[in-house]
Amino acid sequence: MSYQVELRERILELKRDRNAVILAHNYQKGEIQDIADMHGDSLALSRKAAETDADVIVFCGVHFMAESAAILSPDKTVLLPAPDAGCPLADMITADQLREWKKEHPGLSVVSYVNTSAAVKAESDICCTSSNAVKVVNSLPDNKILFCPDRNLGRYVQELTEKELVIWPGCCATHARLREDEVLKAKKEHPEALFVAHPECEPSVLKHADHITSTSGMFTYVKETGAEEYIIGTEMGILHGLKKENPGKTFILPSPALVCLNMKRITLPKLLTSLKEKVHVISVPEEIRKRAWIAVKRMIEIV
Repeated sequence: MSYQVELRERILELKRDRNAVILAHNYQKGEIQDIADMHGDSLALSRKAAETDADVIVFCGVHFMAESAAILSPDKTVLLPAPDAGCPLADMITADQLREWKKEHPGLSVVSYVNTSAAVKAESDICCTSSNAVKVVNSLPDNKILFCPDRNLGRYVQELTEKELVIWPGCCATHARLREDEVLKAKKEHPEALFVAHPECEPSVLKHADHITSTSGMFTYVKETGAEEYIIGTEMGILHGLKKENPGKTFILPSPALVCLNMKRITLPKLLTSLKEKVHVISVPEEIRKRAWIAVKRMIEIV
């Protein structure tokens, strides 16, 4: 029996013993996605975390995702196998900065991308993901809204709503690294391919997209369209699931820079250790959790 197989079997055994559920983001390594009970985008995983009857949630993603699970399930143990798996985008706005921003724009509602800390969520009226950002913004009665922290998602939403957005100048470093010339080169080399892009990409990239959507939306789009080739404008981890679910189709990564090293920090050995020793527990102070819960719950309720 290979070491990899032994690791998998031991993890699955511990999962049963701990009454645990393993959730993996679409950007995780293939070996992590394959052993997870569910892989998906932030919204799908947040909903799963809120609904699960497991005692332990092992979140294979980055810190803010595990925090979101802890916000929604305070009675459960939430584990993050790689505690150093952070998110540079989430770090681009702090609760103090948001409070100051709100003072500069008194009375405006705040929509915070789920890619934020629990403390920022606690200062927000509602959260959103790339899946439901437009619906979230349109659900608010305000005509002018503060949107943070991703400028590119904010710009994308602004084009699809009549609301006026005041947008925080943050960005996802991984998506921002995809350049327009790389997209044009990929399209030239694969003229029949459809270009599917994540809304965190720069506007110069998005203008060439055949479809702009979240990672879960990419799975749906690929499944429902008849093309044989797709240029995928998001983190490379998604290619594993796309290839697995669509064995007859070809997927092209337009840039080698589309890699989030934080998403790659979780490995099978780290997952095993976290489950075995119940280490790297993610918790949120109750005063912050209660306030953040309101914003996250409102996000989940937007269909």
